[in-house]
Amino acid sequence: MRHLFKVTVAAATLSTCLITANVAQAQDSNAAAKKAAPAPILPVMCPGYKRGSTKIVGERTGKKVQRAFEAYNEDLIADAIQILVDIETSDTFDKAYVDRFVGNLLAAEKGRAKEAMTRLTASVSTKILNDREHADTLRLLGDLNLQEKEYKTAVKWYNSWMDFTCKEDPAIYTRMAQAFYELKQLANIISPADKAIALYAKEGKVNKNPYVLKLTSYYERKDYRNTVKVAEELVRQFPDTARWWTQLGFFYMLVEDYKKALSTFEIAYGEGFLTKASELKAYAQLYSTLDVPNKATQILEKYLASGLIEKTEANYSLLANAHHSAKNHKSAAKFYAVAANFDNNPELFRKQGLLLMSAEDYKGAVVAFEKALDLGIEEPGRIHFSLMEANFYQNKFRTAYKHVLEAKKSKQMRRNANAWAPYIKEKAKNRGINI
Repeated sequence: MRHLFKVTVAAATLSTCLITANVAQAQDSNAAAKKAAPAPILPVMCPGYKRGSTKIVGERTGKKVQRAFEAYNEDLIADAIQILVDIETSDTFDKAYVDRFVGNLLAAEKGRAKEAMTRLTASVSTKILNDREHADTLRLLGDLNLQEKEYKTAVKWYNSWMDFTCKEDPAIYTRMAQAFYELKQLANIISPADKAIALYAKEGKVNKNPYVLKLTSYYERKDYRNTVKVAEELVRQFPDTARWWTQLGFFYMLVEDYKKALSTFEIAYGEGFLTKASELKAYAQLYSTLDVPNKATQILEKYLASGLIEKTEANYSLLANAHHSAKNHKSAAKFYAVAANFDNNPELFRKQGLLLMSAEDYKGAVVAFEKALDLGIEEPGRIHFSLMEANFYQNKFRTAYKHVLEAKKSKQMRRNANAWAPYIKEKAKNRGINI
């Protein structure tokens, strides 16, 4: 915001109030150029507006203002301000003019915005300035108040500028929307943001800021359907900006439109827009959600290998889950083991064992289940029951029976264990094994 107030004092403050004789002389000697020049932009566009005669400062005040201007041109800003502050005048216009000049100088000085606002407010209070100077000052007061976080007052001054000039400006509407955001008046953001978008379009321009403010308004009010609509428009207007594609994908996920989310991420991935681990994991999860888990495994394995997705227990568990969904039991078991070893997680060793059972690798399953037991897994009865099965299918009936007895101690597993115990003894007996 500071750049808004780097005023060109020669143009913004002196304007037509000084050197009137020279201006008149120039006009007389350059009539042809005057005819060829485009019509001037009026400071006020209200119906029936007629520009009044230009007011100028009195001779005595004008000389002091000229001295201040000369000091300013020599970068003696403090001197220029002091010359102006020392001016004493009873003339209402001269006083307003000097207050505006001082305010403009102070606005460009670091840490003096509050003083500037006091002077500028005084300059417009009597409504005696020339129309252009009055209008410019109203707008500057809005900008200064926005900079100083006086958001409610900023909106007031912007409205005053529009009321006085009957003009609209997309930048002003965008700043008003920003002020409403800072005031947490989220619903009030939409109207000025929409007006800014329409005015920029009328000028053949597109500006992302009013769209972002609209997006924020809807999102923070949990109006996710409208959030998606604004996000879609951002992608249409700024198709080369990666963040709008990824945000749109996440917003589709928020409203559970997973097919559109996946389509969006596919386009973004093809354009090289997915550069964060969170984006790539979301992309992979969408494939899993929509029953294309093999694609999910490819993405996760590629970016775990590259290091873009961090090698953690959670991320290897995600990969193992994807392989599990794809019925790649051996691979799923392998990655559950990798995940389990990060922090000796007994539950993940249990999952590894179950998948090795599905792959009929009973010997490997026993190793995994025993690790889970050694690490103190909760509800060990489940593990003993699984160990019973793994040993039974290896025809290790005595070991299987030992584990079924342990499983009986679990309230959760007792019924199933009671059913298996006589069956194990019978199978062992048939093989000539006495238990």
